[in-house]
Formats: sequence, structure tokens, C-alpha cells
Amino acid sequence: MTTTTNLLAVRLAGVTKDFGRVQAVRGIDLELHPGEIVAFLGPNGAGKTTTIDMVLGLSRPTTGTVEVLGLEPRKAIARGLVSAVMQTGGLLKDLTVRETVAYTASLFADTRPVDEVLERAGISGIADRRVGKCSGGEQQRLRFAMALLSDPALLLLDEPTTGMDVEGRRSFWSAIRADAATGRTVMFATHYLEEADQYADRIVLISKGRVVADGTGPQIRALASGRTIRAWLPGADETAVAAITALGGVDHVDLRGESVTIHAKDSDSVARYLLTETDARDVEITAQGIEEAFLSLTGDNA
Repeated sequence: MTTTTNLLAVRLAGVTKDFGRVQAVRGIDLELHPGEIVAFLGPNGAGKTTTIDMVLGLSRPTTGTVEVLGLEPRKAIARGLVSAVMQTGGLLKDLTVRETVAYTASLFADTRPVDEVLERAGISGIADRRVGKCSGGEQQRLRFAMALLSDPALLLLDEPTTGMDVEGRRSFWSAIRADAATGRTVMFATHYLEEADQYADRIVLISKGRVVADGTGPQIRALASGRTIRAWLPGADETAVAAITALGGVDHVDLRGESVTIHAKDSDSVARYLLTETDARDVEITAQGIEEAFLSLTGDNA
């Protein structure tokens, strides 16, 4: 891997991006360090793709600074320091896996050996399989192998496990984590919130063009106030829901048959009410999960 001692992998300082009167990015400050696996999350229209495009040098900020490994993004890419794995396209179905990687390698002046990147991506065993016969997960691993050819210091992944089954996603992330252990920085966008929580060292949440949270999975979950109370409430109806909603600190009540789910800042008072004033049973209190934290911090109720 190209040495980039003491350099930040990515630095965004005061970055904005306008499209006419539309402010897609409204002032982002962000630093990514070598060897980190960072999930970049946000609802549709939050400015995620626009920000990634600026990191990839596909567009320039209206104001502010974007640096990749201390360089202007396009210069970093020209030096082979950055690779991207997109979720679709870029593959010829009639070539084998090995032929695809070898052909891609021929486009560069200097690359890692084909067998090495196939091994790192975990697809040596299907090297002679035609791409058209590969599963969606195997094709994504092929894209990963192709991205590793230039031995980039920064790897960007856009929805990398879309269409994969559970085992395929687990296997893919095992390969990514093993590769990141060599010092490569990985930044990925995903709609699988639990995936971000499980595999990222750090989660950056963006909403309405601004970073609204930045930390580990537990730190992000802790930022979402309140807990979830679930209970079985015999005879529950809209009157019961109204009574629970009227309790102090209750944010939301969801009734499905006789099963009630309550999001509240003061879970103790809600549990006390259910156990002493109603016929509720099987009362369960849990901390907010990553999905609840995402909704709370981004204000996205879609």
C-alpha cells in the first residue's frame, strides 16, 4: 500500500455545495483517519451522495476544502490512492472472474498481482467462473478485488451488500475488515443500519446537509434519548392508547392487536403505570436501537 504517514485519509473543512438555490451540503467538517472503517449514513436527500462525489473528485465544493490524503481529490485518484466499489455496473458477463481482474489490471501502469487481490477478496475459488454465473454477492466481491488492484489507501463503498443474503454479507465484511487491518481506510454508505452498527468502527450521520452525529455505534445509540417499552395489554383500545400517550415523556405509542410498543423518555414511569393501573403483562424495556437513533437524530420518519 502507498505510504501516507501521518496524513488524514479524508479532510472536509467548512464544505458546502449548492445546486442553484438548493443547498445540498450546508457546512460539513469531517476527518477520517488511516485504518478506520467509517459508515456514512443519512436519509435520502441528506447530502450523502453529494459529499461522496466531492471526495471522489466528481464535483467541487461551492465553499470549503476537501482533501484526500493531503491532496486535492483528483490528484489522489490519479496517483491510485483511491478506489470505489459501486453497487451495480462495470462487469462483462461473458468474461471469467480472473479475466475480468486481469483486464482491469492491464489498464494500470502498476498493480498488485491478480492472484493476490482474488485471495484478499475471497474469490480465488471461483476465478474460472463466468461473471454472468456469479451471484450478486460474488460480483460485489469481484468489484472489491478490482478496487484493490491499485492498492488504494482509501476505499469507498456505495451500498456494497445490496442484494446479498445474510451469509454473503457476513463473508463480504469479513474480507473488508481483514483488508482494513492492513491500514486501508474504508468509507461506506449503506441502508442496512444494523450492518453499519456491527461492522463500522465509527458512524457518521448526516441530515439536511450537516453532520448531526459522529461516533461509535454505542455512542450513537446513547444520543437517542429514551427507551422502548413493549407489553401485552389485554383489551387494549384507543382509550388505553390515549391514556398512555398522556403520560409524561411518552413520544409514541403503537398498538397492534393487544401488543403495545411505547417509546418514552421516562420508561420507569410508563412501566409503573402499566403494572399498577392496567392488566399489562410481559412488560419489556429495551434501550433504543440503531434504527431508533437514526430516526431520532436525522428527523427522518419515512
